[in-house]
Amino acid sequence: MTELDLRKSLIHACQQMNALGINQGTSGNISIRHGDTMLISPSATPYHLIGPDMVAAMPIDGDYGSWTGPKKPSTEWRFHLDILRARPDVHAIVHSHPTFATTLAIARKPIEACHYMVAAFGSTDIRCAPYATFGTKELSEYALAALQDRMGCLLANHGMIALGETLDKAMWRAVELETIARQYYYALLLGQPHILSAAEIDATLDQFAGYGIQDDAPASAA
Repeated sequence: MTELDLRKSLIHACQQMNALGINQGTSGNISIRHGDTMLISPSATPYHLIGPDMVAAMPIDGDYGSWTGPKKPSTEWRFHLDILRARPDVHAIVHSHPTFATTLAIARKPIEACHYMVAAFGSTDIRCAPYATFGTKELSEYALAALQDRMGCLLANHGMIALGETLDKAMWRAVELETIARQYYYALLLGQPHILSAAEIDATLDQFAGYGIQDDAPASAA
């Protein structure tokens, strides 16, 4: 993809977050790796008003925090940038405040392996990072720790982060995370959910390696 194509896909994904019900207003933000540059949604700009030239660009390994563009990058640029610097396997990041994932984050409750699709995030649970003020280096450090060996996490009293090898995969995981959070929330209302074992999740991971999340078909393995 050209840089212009990536900018357009980022804008479309921002609009899709709200259309899919995994975000409200301009609270979410998305970034994409483009070579040695991070493209990131601008701060406090309604998604339907964002043009390709308004997407901010930041060097991944250059002057930390510097940016180009007519608008400032999202206030959450630190954890986006720090994740891309620390995780060469990640090429896109979706951050949003979906209702059920955020509800569990408010309760500071990680998502256990209540459904086999938890494996889409790399292991037997989706961690909840401790609370820190939005946009801070402290929050970025907490997020990085919660994302170790994972492709998604909750942020206490805040929202969630989903990672992807592509933007399609990051969006797919964002939707899956909110879906699992909703299922887990309702299961908790019924009592103690039955949690899948590590061996059962490992078997799912083995299946994913063969036919799970495909580059050209970011859809549920079911």
